[in-house]
Amino acid sequence: MADSDRSHSYAPKPVSLSSAPLDLPRRFDEVIEDLHVVRLPMVTRFRGITEREVALFSGPAGWAEFSPFVEYGTEEASRWLRASLEFSGLIPQPAALAEAVPSTDQGRGCAPVAVASGETVAVNGTLPACPPDQVEPILSRYGRVGTVKAKVAEHGIDSLPEDLERLREFRRLFPDTTLRLDANAGYSPTEALEACEAFAEFDLQYFEQPVPAVEQLAELRGQLSRRGLPIVIAADESIRKAEDPLRVAELGAAEVIIVKVQPLGGIGAALDVISASGLPAVVSSALESSVGLAAGAELAARLPHTDRSRDILGERVACGLGTGRLFTADIVAEHEALTPVDGAVPVTRIVPDPDRLHQLAVDPGRFEWWADRLQDCWSALRG
Repeated sequence: MADSDRSHSYAPKPVSLSSAPLDLPRRFDEVIEDLHVVRLPMVTRFRGITEREVALFSGPAGWAEFSPFVEYGTEEASRWLRASLEFSGLIPQPAALAEAVPSTDQGRGCAPVAVASGETVAVNGTLPACPPDQVEPILSRYGRVGTVKAKVAEHGIDSLPEDLERLREFRRLFPDTTLRLDANAGYSPTEALEACEAFAEFDLQYFEQPVPAVEQLAELRGQLSRRGLPIVIAADESIRKAEDPLRVAELGAAEVIIVKVQPLGGIGAALDVISASGLPAVVSSALESSVGLAAGAELAARLPHTDRSRDILGERVACGLGTGRLFTADIVAEHEALTPVDGAVPVTRIVPDPDRLHQLAVDPGRFEWWADRLQDCWSALRG
């Protein structure tokens, strides 16, 4: 693993996530005529849920997904809608992406992205909180992957004994697999230091978002350095939720950033943040269907490769886009879904199967809830 200078801070270039009002009609259904909302059942409990609701629609460039978590307010969720409108081609792409317009093939299954036909991106497996005897069957769904991200701190520091038991079973089964941890900001600063000391035995590639605040991440890095604990810190929630995502870089609060297409407002916005921060980046999913994962794969194929990213993440960055394996059903048949094969997923466009859209559709009440939410976000984007 990388031996990083933990006192180092970065001088990011100025950038802002796009918030300019969009030139849109008053109602979304004047443009979006094929809105679908589906419920995807999950293999096991993840992020406290056992099923995931997502909205899907198409545009000139293909299908896109709108799926902010239900607890997110309109301001935050509207960035997810901006990303969906961009990916579907219902609003213009940033100039830097305009030369790489994806295929508009509307056949079922996959249509290759014109800019990267045949390209694949490496992915990690994801290990949720589970009993130790479930580690092997859960990870077997991913096939051969070289990197696994394990979720920890489901109940804060109280989960530490169970987390350690599960991770020791993981290491017994997969001694040579690269391991990342993700606490989803589940610890206090004191608890995070205790957890880092306990997790140091597992030879981590990085530890993602152990504490909530950017300032707390920066302080934790300093404490780890003083104690000689070689744990790389990555920022996730601090990147997608903070008003200024680059504050992580300014304070030297992390050595890696985790970026997600929908929360940042689109592929172009995510690339701007990565470029301006100067930090190595890993693309991750927001627990999306294959349609949403396709946007992540396109972003992952555009990641910059630097000496620093190679030092920490290796020559081929394993991204968190294998989460399709966490669902028992998707909006396409299994052989067409964006799920890992030999540790990689293709850079492609996904077109939902009409039969699956019907089979997985939510009840009318939930559809109306999502339609109202989309309209609220649509109105927010209009300014």
